[in-house]
Amino acid sequence: MNAPSISAAGAGVAPTETSEVVFVDGVSKTYLAGEVPVPVLRDVSLTIRQGEMVALMGASGSGKTTLMNILGCLDRPDGGEYRLEGRDVTTLSPAARAQLRSRKIGFVFQTFNLLPRTGALENVMMPGPYCEDQPTTAELRERALELLRRVGLEGRSERAPSQLSGGEQQRVAIARALVNRPTLLLADEPTGNLDSRTSAEILQLFRELNAEGLTIVIVTHDPEVAAHARRIIRIRDGRIAGDEQPARPPTLVQAAVSSDSTSAARPTVAAPRTDKRRPWIPRPWRTAVASLRRNAVRSSLTTLGIVIGIAAVIAMMEIGRGSEKAVHDMIAGMGANTILVLPGAASSGGVFFGLGSVQTLTPEDAAEIARHSGGVDCVAPGVRARTQIIYENRNWIPVFINGTGSEFLRVRDWEPLAEGVMFTDRDVRVGGQVCVVGQTIVRELFRGRSPLGKEIRIQNVPFRVVGVLRRKGANMMGIDQDDIVLAPWTTIKFRISGVTMTSVAQVAAETAGTAGGQVNTLGRRYPGSSELYPVPTLLQSTDRPQPVRFTTVDQILVKARSSDDSPRVIREVTALLRERHHIRSGQEDDFSVRDMTELTKTLASASELIGDLLLAVALISLLVGGVGIMNIMLVSVTERTREIGLRMAVGAAPHMILRQFIFEAVVLCLLGGVAGVAVGRGCSLLVRSLLHWPTEMSLPAIFAAVGVSVTVGLVFGFYPAWKAARLDPINALRYE
Repeated sequence: MNAPSISAAGAGVAPTETSEVVFVDGVSKTYLAGEVPVPVLRDVSLTIRQGEMVALMGASGSGKTTLMNILGCLDRPDGGEYRLEGRDVTTLSPAARAQLRSRKIGFVFQTFNLLPRTGALENVMMPGPYCEDQPTTAELRERALELLRRVGLEGRSERAPSQLSGGEQQRVAIARALVNRPTLLLADEPTGNLDSRTSAEILQLFRELNAEGLTIVIVTHDPEVAAHARRIIRIRDGRIAGDEQPARPPTLVQAAVSSDSTSAARPTVAAPRTDKRRPWIPRPWRTAVASLRRNAVRSSLTTLGIVIGIAAVIAMMEIGRGSEKAVHDMIAGMGANTILVLPGAASSGGVFFGLGSVQTLTPEDAAEIARHSGGVDCVAPGVRARTQIIYENRNWIPVFINGTGSEFLRVRDWEPLAEGVMFTDRDVRVGGQVCVVGQTIVRELFRGRSPLGKEIRIQNVPFRVVGVLRRKGANMMGIDQDDIVLAPWTTIKFRISGVTMTSVAQVAAETAGTAGGQVNTLGRRYPGSSELYPVPTLLQSTDRPQPVRFTTVDQILVKARSSDDSPRVIREVTALLRERHHIRSGQEDDFSVRDMTELTKTLASASELIGDLLLAVALISLLVGGVGIMNIMLVSVTERTREIGLRMAVGAAPHMILRQFIFEAVVLCLLGGVAGVAVGRGCSLLVRSLLHWPTEMSLPAIFAAVGVSVTVGLVFGFYPAWKAARLDPINALRYE
């Protein structure tokens, strides 16, 4: 399969033999050596036509290389006019000149300028992404293989430059110069580093290419090399000193133009393309990945900072979310959206005895709250006891012995049970001797066996176990919530607590003393109300103990329908209890209302703050990783200065170099982000398994970490990329 013609690349039709490819008129160039101007070219004028093979010959320092750089659009003159195929290029922007180089000009450098750690085929394909017709990868590969066969390197396409001889490296450089099908080939001392035999082969190849219509300009100081050209332009002290056409050996001329079997057997660079060119679509991702792959160790070390930063972010986020979830679980264990109503505090002589020292809450209060408060989901009154429980020959003192109603499990979000059922409202009304026990009781008294149907004794009162609570664990204070016995509050109140008027009077006497031989307000149902009957003396109460006239409870648990309903429920409960307890305006409440929702918000806020602090610490490490990326990229720009100059010479515009280095930074950070996510997840799981800290995976955090890593690549990779894009191609090619 034939490839498109070199001579037609970039042109709508094949130019004629007499058309001008290069037109230079009065070009001058001056450099500054410090503050001293040094003229290099002085009023140079010349014309090179299509199909010519011209040698620019002169001694070192004569200005021939500067003239070649101007002809190759790598440099611009200080004065004069330069036209390439009729187009004035002296006023073009760097991007436009780069595009012109990719379409029209091929370079063969004296030092070859091949990419190390890259095979011959990839070196030849390197200008492809900058080509105007933008061939596909398969087409570019086929074109490069054809050129390698043309220059005699078939079978060596995968060899790196270090595995090739000097002549073979120069052949690779020639194939690279031809891959974009230029109309002008510039060769700077193409045989300067080669032996005589290899030099002859390279010159013969140039003559064959010239015979096929390619315009070639050879820069040399060697008369023998110049003798192979059809025309020699001599340069001395920056001026044209001569323009001659030497006679070439007939055998060489015939070899270049003959159609003998040897020449005919060589693959030719094929006929012009007439199909429609594809739009210019570069492949920066492919180029960036290939460049990073060639420097795998440096790339790995570069990503290390990002890996550590992202891993720290993921691990800290998961640990923070885990702690936040643990806090929520502990609060939920106490009862979500729960409002706790406690009795008031007694006082005497300005001394307050604390909440619960006066019994002011009744079961009727709980019933009225459930009946008249619209935002209430359920209500459970409660009484407490602390005593020993016995099963067979084992005993235990639970942390909690709670008398409550059948709605307790709903209030505390403790449904469903692990085993059995909850006692019913009927059990509460009749004072049923049934109970529900926690997991700790099962472990300590029943040795892990099912307790359903068995009896335990609480102060010699038998209770039949009808249910087992599911495990809740410790609460926020570290108290075991599973060390609990639940029973009807009526049974606990009248058979376990055993509260009578005598005990009430004794407590009053011990805590508040007597005033005029009378008991204080601890024995009243509502302290704020007036006395209807004379209060018996302490002696009378002791001689004639009476049951408690008005039944009281130690607390009332109220569950709001939602967190948003909690403030309204608190207001309604407060108003209802003040009305029921006959508390006048201006008097203090004889009860206390505590909102668990506020506690939830407070603890959640503290947990989020800790998570934010952990995230801030992790982001600092990510910032350090970003600085490392920028530092390594700057080093990379310095190390790859010659490569950057080479890419610019073969057609890469500044914005392409900018994009390539930005993409390299983004690819590094993206790979580092993916690796960091894996490492962070591993650290999180390790912390959970070894330290038993709660952790929770966060998909938003993972996506955010990857996004942040890409952003870090863009931010910290921009300056090195911008610096690379601003390099001058000539100075970059000369960089050591």
